[in-house]
Amino acid sequence: MESMKNNRRKIFLHVMAWVVLFCFPYILSYNTDQAFQHVLAFSWIPLFLFMVIFYLNYLLLADRYFFPKKHVAFICINIILVVALISIRELWVNYFFPRPGQNVEGKGPPFNMILYVQTLSFLVPIVWAVALRAMERLVRTENEKKEVAHQQLKSDLQHLQYQLQPHFFFNSLNNIYALVDISPEDAKSTIHSLGKLMRYLLYDTHIERIPLAKEIEFMVRYIELGRLRLTDKTVVTYQFPQVDESVQVPPLLFISLIENAFKHGVSAKEESKISFSMGIEEHTIVFNGVNTDFPKSSSDQSGSGIGLRNLKERLELLYPNNHLFKTEHILGQFEVTLKIPLN
Repeated sequence: MESMKNNRRKIFLHVMAWVVLFCFPYILSYNTDQAFQHVLAFSWIPLFLFMVIFYLNYLLLADRYFFPKKHVAFICINIILVVALISIRELWVNYFFPRPGQNVEGKGPPFNMILYVQTLSFLVPIVWAVALRAMERLVRTENEKKEVAHQQLKSDLQHLQYQLQPHFFFNSLNNIYALVDISPEDAKSTIHSLGKLMRYLLYDTHIERIPLAKEIEFMVRYIELGRLRLTDKTVVTYQFPQVDESVQVPPLLFISLIENAFKHGVSAKEESKISFSMGIEEHTIVFNGVNTDFPKSSSDQSGSGIGLRNLKERLELLYPNNHLFKTEHILGQFEVTLKIPLN
């Protein structure tokens, strides 16, 4: 459908351009008895011949000979065409409309000069035809590259999302496993919460964008699920805004930051804090996370930072050169800031 619209638009522009070119000489002609004959002989006939050589090059010769680098054949064919069209023009004009200024005594511009000027005039439509065809080929190539890049983007995002989901379930099942012996009731509640989260992952996240309100609801459930296995030594706080349903974001964009905080911000022996906040500032969604930093030992590399790596890759694919993702280690705390454009 889009291709048909482009073709119709192209045909319309070509028709309008030639209509203007054919009307312009007549509008500027003097109102004399021979005005129409002069316009026909010295404007419309040459324009018609220019149109013939233009479209022969535009529709046929450029693609068949010029771009495949068969330049010798391209030049030879055009030389034959130019000679033939100049001959037709001269025969037509001289037979029906004697050239002004050329009399019996041979006065007027020399024939060689006329032939030279006419040859140069026929080169103009050839050059324009090749240039226009080259521009169209370039635009088509760029569009094809964009389409390939778009398909690659969708494929990469889907691949990253499939990587994220097993990572999320792995962490959640670890939480449940830790609760089974300590508090069976909390374990049941956790399984129920996990079921809701799984339903969200299975049915709501396989689209390019979802309402931010749903994503916030998902994050709150995940945080509450993560809280169940924590002791009183860890304080978890969060502040998320009430947003309109029209505000949309890519799914599962912030969950890696929350996972990372629960993984590295909790200690069984020391007091720790985890906090999350989100706001909308000047058409920008701003997410901040702060947690006490307890780096994992070299022997415990579960996860290996898969979530954050995936997040960085997704941001580069979704918002190239149009986002901020910053992490800092300050006085025993890990701080992360993520800014993305609103919608």
